[in-house]
Amino acid sequence: MELVSKLKKREEEHKPIAVGIVGCGQMGSGLAHAINQIQGMAVKAIADIAPERGIDTFVSMGFSRDQIVVSDAQGVCEDALVNGKRVVSANAELLTRLEGLEANVEATGVTDVGARVAYSSILNNKPIIMLNVETDVTVGVYLNHLARKMGSVYTLASGDEPGVCKMLFEQAILMGFEVVCLAKGKNNYVCHTATPESCADEAASKGMNPKILASFQDGTKTMVEMAAVSNATGLLPDVPGMYGPKVEVEDLLNTFIPKRDGGIFERCGTVDYSTGKIAPGVFAIVYSEDVRIRKDMKFITGADGPYYLHLRPYHLCDLETPQSIAEAVLLREVTVTAEAMNSEVVCVAKRDLKVGEKVSCIGSADIYGMIYTYREARALKAIPVGIAAGGHVAAAITKGSIMTEDNFTPDPDTFIYRMRRMQDALFEG
Repeated sequence: MELVSKLKKREEEHKPIAVGIVGCGQMGSGLAHAINQIQGMAVKAIADIAPERGIDTFVSMGFSRDQIVVSDAQGVCEDALVNGKRVVSANAELLTRLEGLEANVEATGVTDVGARVAYSSILNNKPIIMLNVETDVTVGVYLNHLARKMGSVYTLASGDEPGVCKMLFEQAILMGFEVVCLAKGKNNYVCHTATPESCADEAASKGMNPKILASFQDGTKTMVEMAAVSNATGLLPDVPGMYGPKVEVEDLLNTFIPKRDGGIFERCGTVDYSTGKIAPGVFAIVYSEDVRIRKDMKFITGADGPYYLHLRPYHLCDLETPQSIAEAVLLREVTVTAEAMNSEVVCVAKRDLKVGEKVSCIGSADIYGMIYTYREARALKAIPVGIAAGGHVAAAITKGSIMTEDNFTPDPDTFIYRMRRMQDALFEG
């Protein structure tokens, strides 16, 4: 790919890739600092509902306050970029229209914002790189379809689990293996009752948003990440919610394989996770019956087969995202994106919900997500977790029950809901 040499040339020509970041929380600010160390790439603008976070990030990267322009006016921001200044705005969609930016990274984790920013970026032919996997599992098929039709680029980011799982998937296929399972390590047990309040102290100690931490602990993030892997590869969860066994590295090959050979799966071609000491890694279990391939694997790795473990013992989140930015801008290539709705993350009540109650977002005390195959979810008339925020309970829902079209009404005025309706019409039509 020669990305580094291409970026070096951009640096020498004083034309670094101009990047905008939407959402300046833990991931967005970390990404900004990573880009600041890369020749041929520069963060030029940051959008955040709290502009001071963008200002603080630029200052921490060495920019003086007189080098930073804070504005929601397009003309003012365009002039600032031309004059070599950095832009901070509370208006996320503004970054999708700024001619001085070559790509945007969406890092809010809010599905409605993510859908708006991705859609507008695509219409303005500006590559959009998503750290917002929640949006992708909800409307990624539509956004991918639209981007390709418009000649733009829509992609999830390298460094997050879907990106590194897709890398393992493609490497395995290109070596002649069958992929039996793609999985991630999860560093804690699933606690479906986790709330921002129960996570507050730990979140404060880690400098995290307590809602985001709650979405990790209640399992939603894991379900979302592996649904994205499923929608990009065609692999499926073997059971709703996946198995998630606690397994150490030495036992992965005996566990994440079909039952006929002593494992846990009814089928080959699955997504799952482990709560053993695999995190922050991801892994693939692959298979080959070919005698020569197995001979070579024995010689090279000492493994007997026919199942083999391909382990990547880390994923580095925002620190790896610049690779996706470079691929999108310089090569017009995607890292990973939804090709079809193979899996759905359905909405489950975290507590008893009464008629008329308004439901909050992912990571709240109201809901959590559970992965199902798309076909199963549609049969249940399940509500996708990505469109639940702001909706109302139509009939009483007991704790642990799936929210469906019969007992829950999403907010029809949200952008993500309207886009999901368009995606459903496209996919099912």
